[in-house]
Amino acid sequence: MISFAELWNRYDWRPIRNCPGRYVLKGSTKLIPEDFSDIEREAREFIVTTVQDPVLVTRLEGGGLISYCKKDGNNVHTLNTEEGFARKLEQLGIQIGVHSHDGI
Repeated sequence: MISFAELWNRYDWRPIRNCPGRYVLKGSTKLIPEDFSDIEREAREFIVTTVQDPVLVTRLEGGGLISYCKKDGNNVHTLNTEEGFARKLEQLGIQIGVHSHDGI
């Protein structure tokens, strides 16, 4: 499984203001989570009533990737430390197990 650190080093991320442990990939992109090399599991999709776009969640070693699928076909990817990942999933109302075996 790819780690937070590996994705951090491979791509250009910027901090999300007032969100410790959360970073956004600079620029919108057509990349999907599986395009980030070495991600072996498919992202799990969630429809969240408080978010306009479908949310894709992928667990990483040391954190997670939360992606938002925009209507124009672009995606916004956020890289999250363990703490940032847990906090954002809670905010979105998405519950996954700490050691989930259901794809994430």
